[in-house]
Amino acid sequence: MMLSSASMSSLTRSSLEEMLESLRRRDEEERPKDKPPALPARPPSRARLPSARRLPNSFKVDGENGEMGHRRKGSFGQKKLKIDVESPYVVISEEKVNEQVSPCPVSTSIESSTDCEAPPPSGELEDDNVVYFIKKKLHVWCRQPKGKWELGTIHSTSGEEASVSLSNGNVMKVARSDLLPANPDILEGVEDLIQLSYLNEPSVLYNLQSRYSQDMFYSKAGPILIALNPFKDVQIYGNDYISAYRKKLMDSPHVYAMADAAYNEMMGDEVNQSIIISGESGSGKTETAKIAMQYLAALGGGCSGIENEILQTNFILEAFGNAKTARNDNSSRFGKLIEIHFSAIGKICGAKIQTFLLEKSRVVQLALGERSYHIFYQLCAGSSSDLKERLNLRAASEYKYLNQSECLTIDGVDDAKKFHRLMEALDVIRMCKEDQELVFKMLAVILWLGNISFQVNDNENHIEVVNDEAVTNAALLMGCSSQELMEALSTHKIQAGKDTITKTLTLRQAIDARDALAKFIYASLFDWLVDQVNKSLEVGKRRTGRSISILDIYGFESFQNNSFEQFCINYANERLQQHFNRHLFKLEQEDYELDGIDWSRVDFEDNQECLNLFEKKPLGLFSLLDEESNFPRATDLTLANKLKQHLHTNPCFKGERGRAFSVCHYAGEVLYDTTGFLEKNRDPLPSGSIQLLSSCSCELLQLFSKTLNHSPKQSNSLCGGALDSQKQSVGTKFKGQLFKLMHQLESTTPHFIRCIKPNTKQLSRIYDQDLVLQQLKSCGVLEVVRISRAGYPTRMTHQEFSRRYGFLLSEANTSQDPLSISVAVLQQFNIPPEMYQVGFTKLYLRTGQIGALEDRRKHLLQGILGIQSSFRGYQARRHYHELKKGVTTLQSFVRGEIARREYGGMMKSSITISSENVKEIQAATTLQSVIRGWLVRRHAHGMNKSKKYGENTKSTQRSRVKMPKEKDVSRERVQNLPSALAELQKRVVKAEATIDQKEEENAELKEQLKQFERRWIEYEKKMKSMEEMWQKQMASLQMSLAAARKSLSTENAGAQHARRDVASSGYESEEATSMGTRTPRTPGTSTPLKYSSSLSEARAVRDANGSLSSVSNLMKEFEQRRQTFDNDARALVEVKMGQSTNANSIEELRKLKHRFEGWKKEYKIRLKETKIRLNKVGNSEMDKRKRWWGKLSSRAL
Repeated sequence: MMLSSASMSSLTRSSLEEMLESLRRRDEEERPKDKPPALPARPPSRARLPSARRLPNSFKVDGENGEMGHRRKGSFGQKKLKIDVESPYVVISEEKVNEQVSPCPVSTSIESSTDCEAPPPSGELEDDNVVYFIKKKLHVWCRQPKGKWELGTIHSTSGEEASVSLSNGNVMKVARSDLLPANPDILEGVEDLIQLSYLNEPSVLYNLQSRYSQDMFYSKAGPILIALNPFKDVQIYGNDYISAYRKKLMDSPHVYAMADAAYNEMMGDEVNQSIIISGESGSGKTETAKIAMQYLAALGGGCSGIENEILQTNFILEAFGNAKTARNDNSSRFGKLIEIHFSAIGKICGAKIQTFLLEKSRVVQLALGERSYHIFYQLCAGSSSDLKERLNLRAASEYKYLNQSECLTIDGVDDAKKFHRLMEALDVIRMCKEDQELVFKMLAVILWLGNISFQVNDNENHIEVVNDEAVTNAALLMGCSSQELMEALSTHKIQAGKDTITKTLTLRQAIDARDALAKFIYASLFDWLVDQVNKSLEVGKRRTGRSISILDIYGFESFQNNSFEQFCINYANERLQQHFNRHLFKLEQEDYELDGIDWSRVDFEDNQECLNLFEKKPLGLFSLLDEESNFPRATDLTLANKLKQHLHTNPCFKGERGRAFSVCHYAGEVLYDTTGFLEKNRDPLPSGSIQLLSSCSCELLQLFSKTLNHSPKQSNSLCGGALDSQKQSVGTKFKGQLFKLMHQLESTTPHFIRCIKPNTKQLSRIYDQDLVLQQLKSCGVLEVVRISRAGYPTRMTHQEFSRRYGFLLSEANTSQDPLSISVAVLQQFNIPPEMYQVGFTKLYLRTGQIGALEDRRKHLLQGILGIQSSFRGYQARRHYHELKKGVTTLQSFVRGEIARREYGGMMKSSITISSENVKEIQAATTLQSVIRGWLVRRHAHGMNKSKKYGENTKSTQRSRVKMPKEKDVSRERVQNLPSALAELQKRVVKAEATIDQKEEENAELKEQLKQFERRWIEYEKKMKSMEEMWQKQMASLQMSLAAARKSLSTENAGAQHARRDVASSGYESEEATSMGTRTPRTPGTSTPLKYSSSLSEARAVRDANGSLSSVSNLMKEFEQRRQTFDNDARALVEVKMGQSTNANSIEELRKLKHRFEGWKKEYKIRLKETKIRLNKVGNSEMDKRKRWWGKLSSRAL
């Protein structure tokens, strides 16, 4: 069996080589011959099977112990022997290895800087390289004496030195080893670092700085999202951006894009996803996690509102788990994993929160300038007066646990508003008011415990508790007596056989007991609160197995004084970095090698040695710490000596003086002080405190005491000095939680977000290059970019690829095996050979290549779906018409049958009714015949009586003779009664029909009457409106006439005055004429002028008199017409009041209106003519007066 399998494998590999040999030859023929020496090298060969071309064993990027590999002074850039894995665009043939130079990857080890790592190349190649940069005036990066990089151009070279002209105009000489090629300007500020032609430290550093200065805080480094903390509010979030990323309208790097990718992979591949957010403290991890949750809530939001509850948990966890530190105003002092579950249709159906290693020591001990957890300050600032009274709360400045750091507020943060926001969040997760008050009561207990003080009684430093308000308030809130609390904090009971020994504590022991009780209450409260949140977000039966986990854990910390908390935090970051390395470096490269891909390994810094230092048994840090914690007389100094004794051979461990030791982490060396290590690892709680908690009446405290696994026999040591055998240490417990977390993350597809802190001042637009570079090195960004550029992020088995894209082939492939179909698809769509490799079991494609195939597949599927929809629509319509036709036929038969049945039933009932009617008609006919006969006989009897008895016998005889004839007539009438009865029935029927018709006519007449009444009402309204209009018009005419009268009266007065003047002038003229007879006349003179003027004045007077008469005539006519129209309108209204409105009355009203309008127009014209005439008369009078006065004045002269 083994031989047969081996032979099959060899056949497969040989057939693969034969099939793809033509592609290899074609690519070599088309390869460009001449390339500039400074351009970057291209990726590994396109060989589909492992090639014999490998780097020599002596070639290294980084030494095994952190030392640099081969290095040549004066070399420009970085060079590899055969293959460079940086650029995806060029392939180096073996013949041209000595003709091309490319920058090699930059080492990211902590101790070393970027240098060239390769066997020393020839000097001619270096000179050509430099000459090429000088000739083309290409930019280079020049290392400054202080370690910073500056951009410049090579001016000249001299031996191992180069003269470089910097961007600021200065020229400096530097060693060639301090020069690195720079990218062209077109690549400045690219979104993905993979796009950089030259990948080195300064290029990456300045690319991020360029984007940061333009408020572009997100960049990509292959599969990693790099997020720089802006330290300000930016408008790149919200519903508009969420919608844009959901609809693929934006594809720039963003947390939304990362969350969208995780969501799509979860729904498409049905594999759980994880978003791992890491970075230093203050780099923005908490905010980034909230942004990712916001996007997922928008994607998976439904009608249940569970997504809002998940978002509200952020406010709760921040209040109880975040605090202000020296580096961050909102630092998470615990780690959390939020696992969001989705239904089969992609809607959020629940969530679960896991927490790790809450920093309990912050409750009782603070560094200067830091704060305790936010909730304490929010409770003191924002609680209501009633709540403060019930909890006996004071201001935050009055509590020793809070005021010891001399920092009570945060700039720009309103603790009162935060508290109200917290209350709303607690309401959203449906926590009842009673439980909320219990939580606040526990917080008040902790604050009052911190105010409890002790006084020393004797020389042995024994103490007693000061019985003040702190003890009273704490005991009251806890539900115990003050004496019980004082006894638990000042004494320790030891069980010796059947006897119990009570020992008074020293001051240090009492303070530790008090602080241990406060820390235990807060830690238990935090865990209980998380449990309540999880119950609110519980998935239950809706669990489908699909989830996205968001990990927000404390970042790597290195302070001036690092204690047990930093020790555990940095260990967690080491484990996460190993997870990062495993998925991005180890697994990927192992996959390439196992599948026969021609691949040159990318070296990276593996932190496995550091993890062994922490985890190895029995000589690891945690093992030795637990071992020393079990010794009652062990001290922090004995712990430090034991670590130095057993771990001095480990390269990651370094012993220091006194209680200190150093660990070489992936992010740098950290110095730890073992002071307090043992106590924090033991985390003891005295038995007296446990008994006190169990005896309290407060429900939460009783619940917290039940979680302890202590028994009196296991807590007999002095204050819990040694670690109890059945109790796990804090370190061991944390290591177990971390292993469980990593196991959970291993079952998911990871998405990494690296948060970068641009400066330590927490100010916007400040970019500290050294700080950013240190963080980039620590998280291995450069190595990730290298492996992403050289690697193949898209990989699919041949069966999956052929099944997904095989239908895109335009012609049927003769060979139906998956490998042939896959290669045919790649050739048909002209995928460059250097963009993919074919392995034994999988097809590997570079970044962006699968997108073209997906677009083509999507386009083709849309066309197919369009055709299918049209055809299915046609089929559905045809089926519908056939079904409709059949239904119509069936309905016709059914309706016919129903009609026939109904007709048969009606016929039967009609026959029954007709038979009954015949009997009734016969009875009625008989009755009518009898009645009519009686009536006829009575009528005949009356007629006989009315005849006179005085007739003669002849007439009597004659009548006797006629009697038989009348009897015969009556007999005939009786015989004709049935026919008369039938006629009467017909008349009755006709009369009934006539009555019905008349009733209908009456109804119509009533309706018409109603209409006429409505019209009459409208007519009355119109009449009233017309009367009002006429009255207004009459009033206007009267006003105009009154004005005319006034003007006429004034003009009449002027005319009379004129006539008097004329008369006087007449006398004067007579005198003048008499004088003229006495004076001699000049020859040719005519009649005096005054005579003619007097004639014209007389004529003007006549005209004035005529105009006055015309005005009086107009007034009379107006009065007459007004009276006439008033009379006509009243008559028309009075006549029509009792009649229904019809068309004639409306027509008469319209005619009356037209007559009035016509007269009004004519009257206005005549009134205007009269006014014109009067104006002319007035003007002539004025002219005459002017001439007359002119003559008088001339005569006076």
